[in-house]
Amino acid sequence: MKEGTTLMYATETLGDRVSKYSESVSVPIPQKLQDYHTRIFRDRDDSNYMISTFESQALIFLGRMIGAKRVLEIGVYVGFSAMIWSHAVGPQGKVTGLEYDEEYSELALQAAKENGYDNIEIHTGDAAETLPKLAYPDEPYDIIFIDANKTAYPGYLAKILEMSQPGAKQRLLRQGGIIAADNAMRRGLVADSSSENPWLPADFANSWEAGAVAAIRKYNKAAAENSRLETFMVPLWDGLNLARLVD
Repeated sequence: MKEGTTLMYATETLGDRVSKYSESVSVPIPQKLQDYHTRIFRDRDDSNYMISTFESQALIFLGRMIGAKRVLEIGVYVGFSAMIWSHAVGPQGKVTGLEYDEEYSELALQAAKENGYDNIEIHTGDAAETLPKLAYPDEPYDIIFIDANKTAYPGYLAKILEMSQPGAKQRLLRQGGIIAADNAMRRGLVADSSSENPWLPADFANSWEAGAVAAIRKYNKAAAENSRLETFMVPLWDGLNLARLVD
C-alpha cells in the first residue's frame, strides 16, 4: 500500500486472530519454552515483565538473520527471553544477562539449567554498575537487548556507544550489531499521551509512568538522531526499537 499510516485492526478479536495466525506461520519456539512461558504467565503476578511468545519468534528470526552468536541482555527477569536468545544463537553461542534482582537471577539460572541451556551467564546488580565491567569482552556482542528499568534506557544507550568505539580492538557491540530496546512505545503513550489514548493512566502527569514514557522518548530521539546508528521502530507488541550500529 502507498499510504504510510498502518491501520491496525478494528476489533480486539480480529487483532488477536491475526496475531495467532502470524505466530502459527512464523519460526517455532521449542515446546519446553512454550510451557515455561505458560507457567510463568499463569503463576506469577509480575509476569508482565516477560516478553510474549510472538515477540520471541521475531527475536529468534532477528538473531539468526544476522548470524548472531553473542547476545547481551539487560534485564533478564526469570529467564524466558535469555533462553530464547540461547535457542537463537545455538549451543556454540553465548548469552550474557544483567539482572538487578537476585531472586530473578537465581530463578533464571535454575530455569536455564532445567531446560538444558548451558551457555547463559548472569551478572546480578544494577546494570549501570555491571555494564561497565563488560568493557573488554573476548569478542564483541552481536545483539544487545534492553528490557529493564525504563528510566535508565538513555543511560544504557550512551554507555553502549561509549564502550563500542569505531576501530577499537575490544568493544562491547560489533560494527553492524543491533541494539533492540523493548517497550519502546509503552502502550502508545510514547507517541500519544493525550486523553485520546485509552491507555492513559489516571493522574498520568504525576505518575511513575510519566517518567518512564519521558525516558523512552529521550532514548528513541537519541537513537534516531545519532549519526552512528540506523533505527527502525517496530510498532508491534509494546514497541521494539531496533538500532544498527553503523561503525
